[in-house]
Amino acid sequence: MEPSSGRAAAASLSPPVDFVLGATACCMACVFTNPLEVVKTRLQLQGELRSRGSYHRHYRGVLQATLAVSRADGLRGLQKGLAAGLLYQGLMNGVRFGFYSHAEDVGLTQHPGGTVAAGAVAGALGAFVGSPAYLSVSGAFEAIYKQQGLLGLWRGVNGAVPRVTVGSSVQLATFASAKEWVAKQQWFKEGSWMVALAGGMISSVAVAVAMTPFDVVSTRLYNQPVDETGMGKHYRGFFDCFVRVSGKEGVLALYKGLGPAYLRLGPHTVLSLLFWDELRGLTCWQQAT
Repeated sequence: MEPSSGRAAAASLSPPVDFVLGATACCMACVFTNPLEVVKTRLQLQGELRSRGSYHRHYRGVLQATLAVSRADGLRGLQKGLAAGLLYQGLMNGVRFGFYSHAEDVGLTQHPGGTVAAGAVAGALGAFVGSPAYLSVSGAFEAIYKQQGLLGLWRGVNGAVPRVTVGSSVQLATFASAKEWVAKQQWFKEGSWMVALAGGMISSVAVAVAMTPFDVVSTRLYNQPVDETGMGKHYRGFFDCFVRVSGKEGVLALYKGLGPAYLRLGPHTVLSLLFWDELRGLTCWQQAT
């Protein structure tokens, strides 16, 4: 995502600096959005490979699921996996933001489709680097490492890469257009952080719709048990999981957790953008002075 103001000055920042700033911004946002990630995961794993109506629904919506988790595990239960989430957000989005910033600096995003292409490549790289950390988020890191060794930490990457690639390209492409449209409406002062806020929320709708099916499949792939050879017991890969989930549970099952996915992606997108923008602006100011 590009910041809402000070872009020309921020362009002088090196990719390593943008990596650190992007990682820091997303980690700060993660603290606020991790409870929704916990609820989203619970909703997406509910009724796995069982027909609608054939299982007891422990969670019936975002609010009810949030209350159920807090009652069962306490308020700390809503921040389960926060440390792993910070690691994943830092690695994945640090790489993603750093690469996209470099693509902007070399002029790639100025070509037709350049924003989509740069966002997609940045997302794929980020997903690959962050795959082991995502296993920590799901709680499967230790078991998989013992069973399959170091390479097993990337066993779910075939589900994560398509998910983050699509989400990153949609996010970066739609955010720039949404922010430009909001600015033209002159609802806010020129350069106001509210322009980025409104543009980010508009973009987050598109991101949630595009990413949720990939998010469901990725969650299932990462959390499925494996046999002694390291092969998944439920799904053979991304496409098999996509087909089996939609066939067994219905197409709408691919949108399980859409509500919390949007509630998480919206604030996370906006907060990450604002924090990154402020951090880059502060860094450029410090360099100039």
